[in-house]
Amino acid sequence: MILGILLLEAGPVAGQSSETVGTRLRYQNEEGERIPVEGVMLSVTTVDGSEVGSGVTDADGAFSVPVPQPAVYLVSIDVETLPVGIRLREPDRVNVEVEVGEGRSARAIFSLISGDAPVVESGGITVRRVAQLTTEGIKLGLFLGMAAIGLSLVFGTTGLVNFAHGEMVTWGMLSAYFFNYYGLAGAFGFMAGWWPPLGQGMNLILAAVMAVIIGGASGYCMDRWIFRPLRTRGVSLIAQMVVTIGLSILARYVFLFLFGGNLRFFKDYSAQSAIQIWIVDITPKDLITVVLSVLFLIAVGLFLQRTQTGKAMRAVADNRDLAESSGINVQRVIKIVWIGAGALAGLGGVFIGLAEQLSWLIGFRMLLLIFAGVVLGGLGTAYGALLGCLLVGVGIQLSTLFIPVELKNIGALVVLALVLVLRPQGLLGRRERFG
Repeated sequence: MILGILLLEAGPVAGQSSETVGTRLRYQNEEGERIPVEGVMLSVTTVDGSEVGSGVTDADGAFSVPVPQPAVYLVSIDVETLPVGIRLREPDRVNVEVEVGEGRSARAIFSLISGDAPVVESGGITVRRVAQLTTEGIKLGLFLGMAAIGLSLVFGTTGLVNFAHGEMVTWGMLSAYFFNYYGLAGAFGFMAGWWPPLGQGMNLILAAVMAVIIGGASGYCMDRWIFRPLRTRGVSLIAQMVVTIGLSILARYVFLFLFGGNLRFFKDYSAQSAIQIWIVDITPKDLITVVLSVLFLIAVGLFLQRTQTGKAMRAVADNRDLAESSGINVQRVIKIVWIGAGALAGLGGVFIGLAEQLSWLIGFRMLLLIFAGVVLGGLGTAYGALLGCLLVGVGIQLSTLFIPVELKNIGALVVLALVLVLRPQGLLGRRERFG
């Protein structure tokens, strides 16, 4: 198989605007050599369709266009101008969205093939396509599981269904974006001009750590200043659930006001070429985040099974009154659960943001999938939440074999309905008697 990669140059061209979109179009021949592709027409437009610039690649396969300001732009390739024998590996993927940061260039990736290399078709059931969709489903399920475990534990220890949990995912994602671009100076102006990462944007790894800390602190604040007083006053769970709905709506539009409605990308690792493992293509960032997700989820499982605090969490989730009568500090356990739920939601938000585009609505869109996974696995069980999210992730990705991609999330609704009718306790839940 011969792959071609469209890479954008790292720096601006002399004499042009400090923000540019530049490309180098090449493909790899059978001997492994990178061959530049000359004369391919490329264009750059804004997301609303206004043309910014266009041109053709030169003898080195290079092309550069200055852009007026930092924003999200659409890079398009004219497939009719590709040389004979060179094709897009994914024929429908002729447009790629990229975000240009202040004083930086964007980059996008197209995959080209030459000769008899196979084309990825948009339809049909093949072993390759099933394997690719299964991999994507596992990746999505792991990311959803990061957030769902916190949601399930909060329900198990308090009985509260937190509809604001999706916004906690968005909060972690946007917090990482903020520190990735602006560093601590973005929050504390007096640090402007300090050495990185204090006075400038920090590496995404450090930004993710900050997002986890902020997510945990947000979970603590929600419990300490909102839900603990409500529990103390004996407010019903239905009323508390309505409060979470209000918090969800409020947070969503605060995000819209502060970050705007444009799609965004992290400054680091925003575009990478895929590597092939067997018959599956996956980018290095996705592979690393999947491995990290597995490690973090194993760590959470060991924490719940082996530590005294984890055992106390499971005891409170199993029978709160019995746990309290046994000497367990239930309020302390609930506080730790809220902190952990916020931290895991923040980390899940960072991983989802790496795999997709950043949006103020991402948490709201993911909430349905998270609920579907939690209900399928069993409300209140951490392991059930993870299992349910993996099944939901794989299921909705494989559903695109039979239904349009735009409708794939409808599978989550079907899962919710069937589980609530046929097995309300979920896969790993237990039956309970009411009344």
